[in-house]
Amino acid sequence: MDAFQIDIILRNHRELLAGAGITLQITAISFLIALTIGLVVGVARAGSGWTGKLFTPYVEIFRGTPLLIQLFFIYYGLPSIGITIDNYVAAYLGIGLCGGAYISEIIRGSLYSVDKGQQEAAVSMGLSKFQTLRHVILPQALQVAIPPLMNSFSSQLKETSLISVLAINELTRSGQMVYSRTFRPFEIYLAVGILYFMMTYTVSLLSRYLERVFHVHGKIARK
Repeated sequence: MDAFQIDIILRNHRELLAGAGITLQITAISFLIALTIGLVVGVARAGSGWTGKLFTPYVEIFRGTPLLIQLFFIYYGLPSIGITIDNYVAAYLGIGLCGGAYISEIIRGSLYSVDKGQQEAAVSMGLSKFQTLRHVILPQALQVAIPPLMNSFSSQLKETSLISVLAINELTRSGQMVYSRTFRPFEIYLAVGILYFMMTYTVSLLSRYLERVFHVHGKIARK
């Protein structure tokens, strides 16, 4: 058995860190897309109108099919009907649309968690439905949604490993390219795993901080 060769990691750390940077970039942009979609769809599906039912097929399709297949369809399938998309745009759309379906359910569940008496009280005070949603319901729902939303961000960060099939040099593909030159899988994939862990653990710490902040603000608001 060969000895552990840390110099393999040191010689290729710039390429791996560059891949980690691309991973964070794609995660951040696709999460913003997912969050925007999730808010719109979640609020719509939390109501009892026809708009909620309109979004149901989207949610069920994107939650019921693998992300990898969705990426293949967007990047490789759509060109067959004349729609060609850049690989980065395909990554943003694929992860964003899939993440939006899951986030919409987080938002919907968080909205349901707010006591209906809050809404009735706001209406009795003369607030419109939009004002009630914005100033009364959403701030309370956000406190409930923060932990699962941060978990969703971590999941999307790890799911970016799938976009290596789109020829994007994110962290996983960068590791594969270094391995193809060095033939040292143990060192390279250990380094890749550590980088993923560092990123997701940072998100976990941020989640705990946000939970404390919103918890304190919630106590102040109730007083």
